[in-house]
Amino acid sequence: MTTIDFRKDLLPLKDKIYRMGLRITLNAQEAEDLTQDTLLRVWSKREELGGVNSLEAYCLTICRNLALDRMEKRENANLSLEDHPTDAFDNARTPQEQLEHDEKLQRIHQLFNELPEKQRTALQLRDIEGLSYQEAAAAMEVTEEVFKVTLHRARKALRNHYEKLENYGL
Repeated sequence: MTTIDFRKDLLPLKDKIYRMGLRITLNAQEAEDLTQDTLLRVWSKREELGGVNSLEAYCLTICRNLALDRMEKRENANLSLEDHPTDAFDNARTPQEQLEHDEKLQRIHQLFNELPEKQRTALQLRDIEGLSYQEAAAAMEVTEEVFKVTLHRARKALRNHYEKLENYGL
Protein backbone atom coordinates (compact mmCIF):
# COMPACT_ATOMS: atom_id res chain seq x y z
CA MET A 1 0.00 0.00 0.00
CA THR A 2 1.25 3.48 -0.80
CA THR A 3 0.80 6.57 1.35
CA ILE A 4 -2.39 6.78 3.34
CA ASP A 5 -4.71 9.75 2.94
CA PHE A 6 -6.90 10.34 6.00
CA ARG A 7 -9.96 11.58 4.11
CA LYS A 8 -9.73 9.13 1.25
CA ASP A 9 -8.57 5.96 3.00
CA LEU A 10 -9.40 6.16 6.72
CA LEU A 11 -12.50 8.32 7.02
CA PRO A 12 -14.69 6.01 4.89
CA LEU A 13 -13.92 3.19 7.36
CA LYS A 14 -15.21 5.05 10.41
CA ASP A 15 -18.75 3.61 10.18
CA LYS A 16 -17.51 0.03 9.97
CA ILE A 17 -15.12 0.61 12.85
CA TYR A 18 -17.96 2.14 14.88
CA ARG A 19 -20.27 -0.81 14.20
CA MET A 20 -17.52 -3.25 15.17
CA GLY A 21 -16.94 -1.39 18.43
CA LEU A 22 -20.68 -1.23 19.09
CA ARG A 23 -21.13 -4.98 18.57
CA ILE A 24 -18.36 -5.81 20.98
CA THR A 25 -19.00 -3.24 23.71
CA LEU A 26 -22.77 -2.83 23.29
CA ASN A 27 -22.31 0.83 24.23
CA ALA A 28 -22.64 3.69 21.73
CA GLN A 29 -20.35 6.10 23.60
CA GLU A 30 -17.69 3.46 24.04
CA ALA A 31 -17.95 2.60 20.33
CA GLU A 32 -17.41 6.27 19.43
CA ASP A 33 -14.31 6.37 21.64
CA LEU A 34 -13.03 3.17 20.06
CA THR A 35 -13.55 4.60 16.58
CA GLN A 36 -11.59 7.70 17.43
CA ASP A 37 -8.79 5.76 19.14
CA THR A 38 -8.56 3.33 16.23
CA LEU A 39 -8.32 6.09 13.63
CA LEU A 40 -5.69 7.90 15.70
CA ARG A 41 -3.60 4.76 16.12
CA VAL A 42 -3.71 3.92 12.44
CA TRP A 43 -2.93 7.50 11.46
CA SER A 44 0.03 7.67 13.84
CA LYS A 45 1.42 4.45 12.33
CA ARG A 46 0.72 5.37 8.71
CA GLU A 47 4.43 5.28 7.82
CA GLU A 48 4.71 1.65 8.94
CA LEU A 49 1.72 0.31 6.99
CA GLY A 50 3.48 -0.36 3.70
CA GLY A 51 3.09 -4.14 4.00
CA VAL A 52 -0.59 -4.15 4.98
CA ASN A 53 -2.77 -5.82 2.34
CA SER A 54 -6.14 -4.64 3.63
CA LEU A 55 -6.33 -1.38 5.54
CA GLU A 56 -9.94 -2.17 6.46
CA ALA A 57 -9.05 -5.50 8.08
CA TYR A 58 -6.12 -3.83 9.86
CA CYS A 59 -8.38 -1.10 11.28
CA LEU A 60 -11.02 -3.61 12.37
CA THR A 61 -8.36 -5.71 14.08
CA ILE A 62 -7.12 -2.70 16.03
CA CYS A 63 -10.69 -1.78 16.98
CA ARG A 64 -11.44 -5.32 18.13
CA ASN A 65 -8.28 -5.53 20.20
CA LEU A 66 -8.92 -2.14 21.82
CA ALA A 67 -12.51 -3.13 22.61
CA LEU A 68 -11.50 -6.43 24.16
CA ASP A 69 -8.82 -4.72 26.23
CA ARG A 70 -11.33 -2.19 27.53
CA MET A 71 -13.88 -4.89 28.29
CA GLU A 72 -11.33 -6.81 30.32
CA LYS A 73 -10.47 -3.69 32.29
CA ARG A 74 -14.04 -2.70 33.02
CA GLU A 75 -15.65 -6.13 33.06
CA ASN A 76 -18.34 -4.71 30.87
CA ALA A 77 -21.83 -6.10 31.45
CA ASN A 78 -24.02 -6.96 28.46
CA LEU A 79 -26.23 -3.99 27.82
CA SER A 80 -29.01 -3.63 25.33
CA LEU A 81 -27.83 -2.90 21.80
CA GLU A 82 -30.28 -0.03 21.57
CA ASP A 83 -31.54 2.36 24.21
CA HIS A 84 -34.50 3.20 22.05
CA PRO A 85 -35.99 1.73 18.88
CA THR A 86 -34.53 3.22 15.72
CA ASP A 87 -36.87 1.69 13.17
CA ALA A 88 -39.10 4.29 11.58
CA PHE A 89 -42.79 3.51 11.37
CA ASP A 90 -43.62 1.66 8.19
CA ASN A 91 -46.92 2.90 6.75
CA ALA A 92 -47.42 -0.39 4.89
CA ARG A 93 -47.86 -2.28 8.18
CA THR A 94 -50.85 -2.25 10.44
CA PRO A 95 -50.21 -1.36 14.08
CA GLN A 96 -50.49 -5.05 14.99
CA GLU A 97 -47.98 -6.07 12.30
CA GLN A 98 -45.62 -3.28 13.37
CA LEU A 99 -45.81 -4.44 16.99
CA GLU A 100 -45.06 -8.04 16.00
CA HIS A 101 -42.17 -6.88 13.81
CA ASP A 102 -40.71 -4.78 16.64
CA GLU A 103 -41.02 -7.65 19.11
CA LYS A 104 -39.26 -10.06 16.73
CA LEU A 105 -36.49 -7.55 16.12
CA GLN A 106 -36.09 -7.01 19.84
CA ARG A 107 -35.87 -10.79 20.41
CA ILE A 108 -33.23 -11.13 17.69
CA HIS A 109 -31.17 -8.29 19.23
CA GLN A 110 -31.45 -9.92 22.63
CA LEU A 111 -30.40 -13.32 21.28
CA PHE A 112 -27.55 -11.72 19.33
CA ASN A 113 -26.30 -9.98 22.49
CA GLU A 114 -26.41 -13.25 24.43
CA LEU A 115 -23.99 -14.94 22.01
CA PRO A 116 -20.35 -15.20 23.09
CA GLU A 117 -18.17 -12.28 21.97
CA LYS A 118 -16.32 -14.25 19.28
CA GLN A 119 -19.57 -15.43 17.71
CA ARG A 120 -21.07 -11.92 17.81
CA THR A 121 -17.94 -10.53 16.18
CA ALA A 122 -17.95 -13.22 13.47
CA LEU A 123 -21.58 -12.48 12.60
CA GLN A 124 -20.90 -8.75 12.62
CA LEU A 125 -17.91 -8.97 10.30
CA ARG A 126 -19.31 -11.42 7.78
CA ASP A 127 -23.08 -10.90 7.71
CA ILE A 128 -23.42 -7.24 8.65
CA GLU A 129 -20.18 -5.67 7.42
CA GLY A 130 -19.92 -7.98 4.40
CA LEU A 131 -16.21 -8.75 4.74
CA SER A 132 -14.79 -11.77 2.96
CA TYR A 133 -13.90 -14.81 5.02
CA GLN A 134 -10.21 -14.00 4.64
CA GLU A 135 -10.60 -10.37 5.76
CA ALA A 136 -12.86 -11.26 8.66
CA ALA A 137 -10.50 -14.00 9.83
CA ALA A 138 -7.61 -11.55 9.66
CA ALA A 139 -9.59 -9.02 11.69
CA MET A 140 -10.26 -11.63 14.37
CA GLU A 141 -6.68 -12.88 14.19
CA VAL A 142 -7.69 -16.50 13.54
CA THR A 143 -7.34 -18.83 10.58
CA GLU A 144 -10.00 -18.82 7.91
CA GLU A 145 -11.12 -22.33 8.92
CA VAL A 146 -11.53 -21.35 12.57
CA PHE A 147 -13.48 -18.27 11.49
CA LYS A 148 -15.84 -20.37 9.35
CA VAL A 149 -16.48 -22.78 12.23
CA THR A 150 -17.14 -19.88 14.62
CA LEU A 151 -19.51 -18.25 12.13
CA HIS A 152 -21.36 -21.52 11.53
CA ARG A 153 -21.79 -22.09 15.26
CA ALA A 154 -22.99 -18.52 15.77
CA ARG A 155 -25.59 -18.80 13.02
CA LYS A 156 -26.73 -22.18 14.28
CA ALA A 157 -27.01 -20.99 17.89
CA LEU A 158 -28.93 -17.87 16.86
CA ARG A 159 -31.31 -19.91 14.67
CA ASN A 160 -31.90 -22.57 17.34
CA HIS A 161 -32.59 -20.05 20.10
CA TYR A 162 -34.91 -18.04 17.85
CA GLU A 163 -36.84 -21.15 16.79
CA LYS A 164 -37.24 -22.18 20.43
CA LEU A 165 -38.66 -18.75 21.25
CA GLU A 166 -40.99 -18.71 18.25
CA ASN A 167 -42.22 -22.30 18.51
CA TYR A 168 -42.25 -22.93 22.22
CA GLY A 169 -41.94 -19.57 23.90
CA LEU A 170 -38.87 -20.74 25.86
